[in-house]
Amino acid sequence: MDFFNILIIAHIAGGGVSLLIGTVVLFLKKGTRLHKLLGNIFYYGLLLASLVALPMSYLHTNYFLFIIGVFTAYMLISGRRYMVTKGKPQWQDWALTGIMFSFALAFLGLSAYQFFWGNMMGTVLLVFGSLSLLFVYQDWTNFTDRSVGENAYLTTHLQRMAGSYIASVTAFLVVNNTILPPVIAWLLPTAAVTSLIVLWSRKYKSLKA
Repeated sequence: MDFFNILIIAHIAGGGVSLLIGTVVLFLKKGTRLHKLLGNIFYYGLLLASLVALPMSYLHTNYFLFIIGVFTAYMLISGRRYMVTKGKPQWQDWALTGIMFSFALAFLGLSAYQFFWGNMMGTVLLVFGSLSLLFVYQDWTNFTDRSVGENAYLTTHLQRMAGSYIASVTAFLVVNNTILPPVIAWLLPTAAVTSLIVLWSRKYKSLKA
C-alpha cells in the first residue's frame, strides 16, 4: 500500500465519522455533556480529514480538494479557539486569521482566472473566497471588540462548527454526486444549513455564557 492510499483511508475514516457524528450534533441541545463529547469526536475526525486532504491534493493535483481542506481546517480550529479564549484573542488567533485572509485572496484570484476562461466552477471559488473574507472580517470585529451582542464568541463558535459541517457534507456530495450539476452539488449544503446558522446566532446572541 503506497502513501497516497494510506492518506485516502485516513481521509475517508475521519470524514465518515465526522459526517455521521456531525449530523447528530447538529440537532442536539447545545452545551450538554453529550454535545461536548460528540463535538470533540466530530472536531478531531474532520480535522484529520481536512489536513490529510492537503497532501492528497498535492500528490494528485486537485485544487478544489485543497480549497475544502483549507476552509474546513480554518473553520474548525478558529471555532474551537473561540471557546478556548472566550473572545480574548491571542497571537495564534491573529496568525490564523491572517493566513486565511491570504487564502481568501488566492481563492478570489483563482475564481477570476476560471471566469476568464469561461469555466463556471469559478462560481464555487467566488463563494468560498467571499465566505472566507466574511469570516476574516468577523474575526477582526470580534478581536477588536466591535462585534454586536454579549456572546459573540459563542455564536461565532456555533457558526464555525456548522460551517465546517457544511464543508464535510459538501465534500461527500461532490464525490458521490451523479445527478446534480457540479456547481449545485458544491453550493447546496451551504444553502441548506445557512438557515440553521442564522437561527442559532439569533438564539444565543444575548444569552449569558
